[in-house]
Amino acid sequence: LLYERHGEAAAVVQLKDLEVPKLGDCDVHIKMLAAPINPADINMIQGTYPLLSPLPAVGGNEGVGEVLEVGRRVAALQPGDWVIPANAGLGTWRTRGVFPEEMLLKVPSDIPVLCAATLSVNPCTAFRLLADFESLAPGDSIIQNAANSGVGQAVIQIARASGIRTINVVRDRPDLPKLVERLMALGADHVVTEDMLRKPEMKDIFKSIPRPRLALNCVGGKSTTEMLRHLQPKGTMVTYGGMAKQPVMVPVSAFIFRDTRLRGFWMTQWRKDHAQDQESVAAMMDALCQLIRRGQLTAPACTEVPLRDYRAALEASMKPFVSSKQILLF
Repeated sequence: LLYERHGEAAAVVQLKDLEVPKLGDCDVHIKMLAAPINPADINMIQGTYPLLSPLPAVGGNEGVGEVLEVGRRVAALQPGDWVIPANAGLGTWRTRGVFPEEMLLKVPSDIPVLCAATLSVNPCTAFRLLADFESLAPGDSIIQNAANSGVGQAVIQIARASGIRTINVVRDRPDLPKLVERLMALGADHVVTEDMLRKPEMKDIFKSIPRPRLALNCVGGKSTTEMLRHLQPKGTMVTYGGMAKQPVMVPVSAFIFRDTRLRGFWMTQWRKDHAQDQESVAAMMDALCQLIRRGQLTAPACTEVPLRDYRAALEASMKPFVSSKQILLF
């Protein structure tokens, strides 16, 4: 799926037949199995993302493929192995591709294909958010908005597996009870709407669990300010998205009297910073695959779409209140 200019995804992305490049000595020929449509993919096509591929570009930053053939100097991969992109910008919305070995990470092929296809962005982001900013112990709690996003669902499950309680904030919507039920089934301790953050009932939550030391913000605007009220003194809020397209507003008192820390996180940057630190990358992937194997981490709610229906999938991925990720199958 190729785009030659930036613009609205459904208008500029086209399905094109291209020749598969020749296999070099250090290259790997892969057949893509499945690839999701993520918000960052759409932003890259629109030209609004901080990381843009040179045009013309193939869409998609995430997915899983099967190795068909390897160049004669490729040591770590062989035909039949499953691989995912090592970095953003690979262009995963394609049936076949030839890539240098270092652009791919091997993943076990005994995990469900949808888990593998959605592994490299959201679960990795969730893992780092929980691991890198506060040293959380079993019994501690965190609060997050956009709890029904791909990252939000992964945070709930990884936290649950580590004994960390989650307070999950979602936007009010027509099918709210259904969403609450789904998040609780994933292991959420509490699910509240943005309006409830301002209500006295929040105090009842903190009768049974401690106030959070970590807040995860993917929205911005009012939602952030309301979440901050509930953080422990010296707590940390990490912003990793800005779905409301509004600035993060912090009362001065949060800094002066509660010494709140504000941080930011971008998975793409983490991968760049750890490009030479394969141990950290391998440890993270291993921990996530173990959780998947134990049934403690599942793929987000997905809608599987054949490649030829890509336009409908792109349009569906832009709709508000959609809790299901569109996954292209090849």
